[in-house]
Amino acid sequence: MSKPHYPILDGLRGTAAVLVVIFHLFEAYFPDLPKHPMHHGYLAVDFFYLLSGFVVGYAYDDRWAKGMTIKQFFKIRFIRLHPLVILGTIIGAICFWFDPYKDMQIIDIGKFIVVILLGFTLLPATTDVRGWGETHPLDGPCWSLMQEYIANILYAIIGRKLSKGALWAVVIVSGIILLVVSVDHSDLGTGWGYAKIKSAFIASWFYGKGADGYPNIWVAPVRMMFPFFAGLLLFRTGKLIRIPMAYIVCSFLLAALFFFPYYSWNGYFDALCIIIFFPIIVAAGAGGQISGRWAKLCKFSGDISYPIYILHYPFIYVYTFWIIKAKPEPSSIIPIAASLFFFFITMAYAALKLYDEPVRKWLKAKLA
Repeated sequence: MSKPHYPILDGLRGTAAVLVVIFHLFEAYFPDLPKHPMHHGYLAVDFFYLLSGFVVGYAYDDRWAKGMTIKQFFKIRFIRLHPLVILGTIIGAICFWFDPYKDMQIIDIGKFIVVILLGFTLLPATTDVRGWGETHPLDGPCWSLMQEYIANILYAIIGRKLSKGALWAVVIVSGIILLVVSVDHSDLGTGWGYAKIKSAFIASWFYGKGADGYPNIWVAPVRMMFPFFAGLLLFRTGKLIRIPMAYIVCSFLLAALFFFPYYSWNGYFDALCIIIFFPIIVAAGAGGQISGRWAKLCKFSGDISYPIYILHYPFIYVYTFWIIKAKPEPSSIIPIAASLFFFFITMAYAALKLYDEPVRKWLKAKLA
């Protein structure tokens, strides 16, 4: 008997990915989160982790008893995730090299090649070629993919064996840590950097005059642990919510949370979204029904969600530096931003059909 599918979760993954793109397009002009129109768009990463935990449990929990090995699991996940990591790094290298607005115009070619090779492996870069203090300076969102890989490793080695009681303990402890960190930082829009920003120009743009950022890579696993294992726990408990028009309602709720105003108690709000609201949205999405055109939309948005997330940011770098350096009027920015939005969707679909699916098919034949 085939497993039941959760098409609304595919659609919600697409909704979150599209909201991330909008968030980054706004961020170039509104780098200060309290002034950003989509104040909480960075929480899409945490929503992705929760979805991932649910889907990994759904897809693999029953395979271990059927003889799947850890090596086979890693092969499957590698084939699913890594081709677009390679493509994203290549696009990032090209965009960086030909970006006429970038702040650091001179770079040692040897170090640049090392950064590219490290990008292919998802390991943090040893050289900050861009000056932003990122762990993955050619394709920023790869920092979250590194955490996704860590989550999969933890699941394969430990998570698959955990009883519900032990899983509850992991979720409660990691949730408390998440709350403490979120309140301490005032927001969770961090985890992507391992060093202070070297470019004073960029530091002042993002953090104000005299600031140079802060090392924050340690926040990344904090952001991953609770939502991933909460998603896994949600799947194993089977506590789903049945509501009408689940896809529309859940997409609206997700957007409403992302656009919620930024207040002094923002750290509590971020933690509340991840610990309470996101599990409810996923439970409602998994418990909902959909058909017809809405089902097709869910499939399409789910299909392009990963490509659009991992491939759009190299172009955001160029777009951001253009705004910083050229200082265009909003009337000039709006058509460029709108064009980029539709370009990202088209690029994601083209990358899926012309590259990702064929490469995954080839890798399955060679490795699986």
